[in-house]
Amino acid sequence: MRRRSRKKTSSSYFPCEIDKFATDIKDFFQSSPDVSSKQFEHQGQKIIVIFINYMVKKENIYKHIIHVMQQSDEEWNTESLMNKIPISGGELRSSLKEIGEDLMMGSVAIYIEGQEHCITYGVPQLEQREPERAETESLIFGPQIAFTESIQTNLNIIHWRLDNPSLVTEKFIVGNEIPTEVRLVYLKSIADDENVKEMRRRLNKLQTDDVLESSVLTQYIEDNSYSIFPQLYVTELPDRFCYEIKEGKIGVMVDKSPSGVIAPTNFFSFFESTEDLYTRWNMGTFIRFMRLIAMFLSITLTPFYVAAITFHYEIIPTALLVSLGHSRSRVPFPPLLEALILEFLIELIREAGARLPTKVGQTMGIVGGIVIGQAIVQAGFTSNILIIIVALSALASFTIPSYLMGTAIRIMRFPLIIMAGLWGVIGIFYSYALILIHVVKLQSLKRPYFSPIYPFRYKDLDNSILRLPFLQSNYRAASNMPKDKKRFEEPSNTKKRDIEE
Repeated sequence: MRRRSRKKTSSSYFPCEIDKFATDIKDFFQSSPDVSSKQFEHQGQKIIVIFINYMVKKENIYKHIIHVMQQSDEEWNTESLMNKIPISGGELRSSLKEIGEDLMMGSVAIYIEGQEHCITYGVPQLEQREPERAETESLIFGPQIAFTESIQTNLNIIHWRLDNPSLVTEKFIVGNEIPTEVRLVYLKSIADDENVKEMRRRLNKLQTDDVLESSVLTQYIEDNSYSIFPQLYVTELPDRFCYEIKEGKIGVMVDKSPSGVIAPTNFFSFFESTEDLYTRWNMGTFIRFMRLIAMFLSITLTPFYVAAITFHYEIIPTALLVSLGHSRSRVPFPPLLEALILEFLIELIREAGARLPTKVGQTMGIVGGIVIGQAIVQAGFTSNILIIIVALSALASFTIPSYLMGTAIRIMRFPLIIMAGLWGVIGIFYSYALILIHVVKLQSLKRPYFSPIYPFRYKDLDNSILRLPFLQSNYRAASNMPKDKKRFEEPSNTKKRDIEE
């Protein structure tokens, strides 16, 4: 177990009197009424057991600790008590701060007057929900189970799916004010040692009061915090998490978070889904291409409309130009302002639909979009064609499996529209060049973010843009630097047969 470095007292708090210890613990928790203690004598020894009521399973304390101590005739000390208590994970503590931190995480503290250490045992009372269907990453085929807020439940699911003796789950405690358990998950036989060391280093040097959730942790440990692009993949699907672990990547689980972090990752990983593996290879490849094309259309359609209307009428077909001119004849705004207003309105409807209750949100999205869209066209605030283009752009952005990447693509449309309104097509391609340079320079856990395009690795195309048949996909992605590069040995009998001979 790995713990964050914390300030330790220069000398041990113990030995001390039982009453003083109980008073100091009460003071540590600001005289909280939830701190309970039980004092009793055994063979002339004074013993105290302290715990926080709502954090522990009381039946385990009385059955496995107090009952065991009272039924024995021997005189207790720290070492003999640790050998007799039938609960694993006992820790020796010598300072009030360490004991208080353990109590807040669901431990019980046992102190025998005159001893130089206090013993803490973890007996937490965990409030958790059962694994349910994934909400943000819905699948048609494949497992429907999602992670929960309990790290113990999540680790159980991971071990169930990755039944491999080389599976490693290193434990870290992150957070100076509110310690949170974090697990580093990887297959020792496959994962690259440098990737593991780098992630371990980032977790060890992390200085923060607390870690609220997995997506918050990624913002602390990612390579470039100022980039709009997510550099670590956050997923609520155990099958996606475990598949990436088998590919040589490493995962991070955070207690009280219903999602896991995958690293290193690349730009194209955010356009992949495990559902691509559950369908046939040609269908999976088509869907991946469709998502990439949709991403391009999402950031292109509205800016090109603004550029064409503002600077480049000559690129618009004559028949369409007449219809477009008629549609825009009543619009009082220039194309740039018109597009920005409509894009902002679409984002407003989307955000309102996401924040409202599920049934109301769906109604709000459909009715709001239709009613408001029709009203602003009739009022002459925008043209019919721009309504269609903005709707297609928004629809294309929703095809991206990753919510974080989809949001980043939607945000990118706004500066592209502004550049198109100021400098036309030249401004659009200048923006594309800046985005490409930025993406090429990005890294994920010090690995190239735009791999396998840059640096180009044609064998890795199968693991990103393409989805080849499984019998031809026997190599793991080289960009992950896996120890074991082969998934399996290539079958010797690969001859195609249309008719059984």
